[in-house]
Amino acid sequence: MQSPSSVLGSHPSSSPLDDYLQSITSEPLPDPEIKSYPDAVYFNYYALGLSLLFLPIDGYKPKTGLSRAELRDKDLVLDSVDIYNNLPKGQPKTSAGQARQFSPFPALPISIPEPGKPESTLEVAPNTTGKDFVAFLGEPSRKGGGSGPSGGSIGIWCEWKAAGMMVEFGGDDSKSWDRGKDAMWSVLTLFRVDNSVGTSAK
Repeated sequence: MQSPSSVLGSHPSSSPLDDYLQSITSEPLPDPEIKSYPDAVYFNYYALGLSLLFLPIDGYKPKTGLSRAELRDKDLVLDSVDIYNNLPKGQPKTSAGQARQFSPFPALPISIPEPGKPESTLEVAPNTTGKDFVAFLGEPSRKGGGSGPSGGSIGIWCEWKAAGMMVEFGGDDSKSWDRGKDAMWSVLTLFRVDNSVGTSAK
């Protein structure tokens, strides 16, 4: 599967983005859950394991709680994409108080190109581990989580800014850097390289 990084910078109703979303599933494309804020708009496709973060441009400040029809598409650009593998913790809450959960992304593996070498790719599959990412991309530009005073109880994460990619890891191996190389990824975030954006509450 082609990396969704190819549609970064798109507007919500752009043809390339719509074509990409349609290619993910053979089923009819579900409507996303929209969460709008003055500085960000999320399109959450829970059944597809996908969350799209759009940033407002040209002075646009969306109101909180807008519907899809109320958004100004021309003033929103896709800044990052979250792809879910395992079901992560800290899911958003529904109106009934129950946790919404993202299903695993159905179109794995994803081909991630090496920065500066688009002909070289990493095939990110459900069982891709920390050591696979490091072997392909080298040491991350930023990392955190795991055990230790600054890590708390969250799983480890790594960011490769030049590649426009942040990876959160899950499972027991993600709680310690000593075992992190064997941890499988939980959330893969692809972002525009000129404006690094990690994952946040959807």
